[in-house]
Amino acid sequence: MNRLGLANIPGYSLGDWVCTARYESNYNTSAMNYNPGDRSTDYGILQINSRWWCNDGKTPRAKNVCRIQCTELLQPDITVAVNCAKRIVRDPQGMSAWVAWRNHCKGTDVSRFIRDCKLWGKKKELGSRSGITLSYFR
Repeated sequence: MNRLGLANIPGYSLGDWVCTARYESNYNTSAMNYNPGDRSTDYGILQINSRWWCNDGKTPRAKNVCRIQCTELLQPDITVAVNCAKRIVRDPQGMSAWVAWRNHCKGTDVSRFIRDCKLWGKKKELGSRSGITLSYFR
């Protein structure tokens, strides 16, 4: 997330994004959750919704503002999800678009989500969880 530029979004820290990923999907890039009320689905690590942001071919009156297929949000490589998130956060609601951010991250000390991360230095691979390679820097 840091490498892809989420730490550079004005008003939000890298901790905000990691917290959001934790509470939206538990860091699961393949997470999908159906919303029966509007017949949309949330996709991927940031649970990006098919009503507004991506095309799944099933959601009525979908907008596809990010101009992507929703299945692209389910890949272990989170580049597409991050690029779409950058578009979402430009809207007036900002990160309030994510219910998990509003309920669990907003106004809290989100630095706890990145406290043990060393974001500069030599990269070391720790292994993978849910298809995501976890790394730290030494």
